[in-house]
Amino acid sequence: MKYSESIKPISYLKTHASEVIRDVSNNQKTLVITHNGEAKVILQDVKIYEKTQESIALLKILALSGKEIKLGKYKPIQKSLKSVQTKINKFKREQSEVQS
Repeated sequence: MKYSESIKPISYLKTHASEVIRDVSNNQKTLVITHNGEAKVILQDVKIYEKTQESIALLKILALSGKEIKLGKYKPIQKSLKSVQTKINKFKREQSEVQS
């Protein structure tokens, strides 16, 4: 991202709103909008925003997983797979009973 092209004053946004929105959307850009010379808001393509939010969610899950591992709160993979298989088998039995 070139900051020289990504920072615009609010006056520019006001006078070129539809052009700016079209450019941000079509080129998946992120713009920093300034007010009185200070960065105030970010204007971002919604697809980029969604990807960012998904990345943040994954990072939170990863951080929580690391914390759980440090605390010893985990199961070996074989035990986890066995637990999942048991639940699948129980679900299948319940479904066959419902269909009978």
